[in-house]
Amino acid sequence: MEQMRRPLRRDARERRDKLLAAAQREFAAHGVDASLEKIARDAGVAIGTLYRHFPTRLDLLMAAFQPRLQEFLDGANKALEMNDPWEGFVYYLEHLFGMQAGDRGFNDFLSRRFTDSAETERIHDEMCQQIVDMLTRAQEAGEARCDITLADIVNLIWSNGRIIEATSATAPNAWRRYLYLMLDAYRAERAHPIPEPPMTYEQLYDAMVHLSEAQ
Repeated sequence: MEQMRRPLRRDARERRDKLLAAAQREFAAHGVDASLEKIARDAGVAIGTLYRHFPTRLDLLMAAFQPRLQEFLDGANKALEMNDPWEGFVYYLEHLFGMQAGDRGFNDFLSRRFTDSAETERIHDEMCQQIVDMLTRAQEAGEARCDITLADIVNLIWSNGRIIEATSATAPNAWRRYLYLMLDAYRAERAHPIPEPPMTYEQLYDAMVHLSEAQ
């Protein structure tokens, strides 16, 4: 354990920093399933060096995504502190979707569950609770329709991911139009009966796991 706590030598720290920079670029461009071999090549190290620093893909993902996750959590906290619940809800989703649009890997991370990692499960649980908190505030204020659930917002995240994938090269801001169309549909005064019930939490969780296993 003492050896694990010992700071990295300067050359090892530099190699780790190069790996993280290469991973951030590659995951942003190609998603969480990007080639680890290419990341190692881009960092100028052997694949074995990558695995010495990051034994699993998830270890590398979590280290590479740390700045993005902090940016996301900071935006969520800002939204929760807004006095107007609807404005906070809108800010939360626009901030989240903007981060989706700029980083394919982060988009993948939002959309899936990685059940082999307790840390990613904890982060996803925290994100889901933030969504529930933001939505509940807007509903209790009478601004958001009362029949929207967490699953509806996660389905919107999935939909936005496909919109970004289809339009990023030709209309990179198209996602904002469709977000605001959906926000209009979420307003309480727009509510009409919906013939299909929302997904249960168990159905939502299983769908997110399926997205990971299908890749």
